[in-house]
Amino acid sequence: MEEHFWTSGADNARATTATNAVMVFPYPPGILQGDQIWTHLQQRTGWRSVSMAERRVTRCHDIAILTYRVSAEKPDVPIYKALCASTYLNDDDRWLRISHQQTSVA
Repeated sequence: MEEHFWTSGADNARATTATNAVMVFPYPPGILQGDQIWTHLQQRTGWRSVSMAERRVTRCHDIAILTYRVSAEKPDVPIYKALCASTYLNDDDRWLRISHQQTSVA
């Protein structure tokens, strides 16, 4: 599910994300919430491949936190490397992302 967040485009990401979710990206754009997220992601999607390492899942009842190191690439852009964390809420047997955070790594 998290890998599709990177590679399947903004529509897929939106379908698996809560309406009031918060995302934190390296500045700019910084902290985004609600529709601000989708304006940003329309311009930033299209990763053709991602590699995730150091994957961890922490779960407590209906909340799951996924953490990982990502290396993502797309044409004509330097490889993007970041430490990431996404928090999901199980809402009526449907996992929805309620937050996502990226810290770029040099």
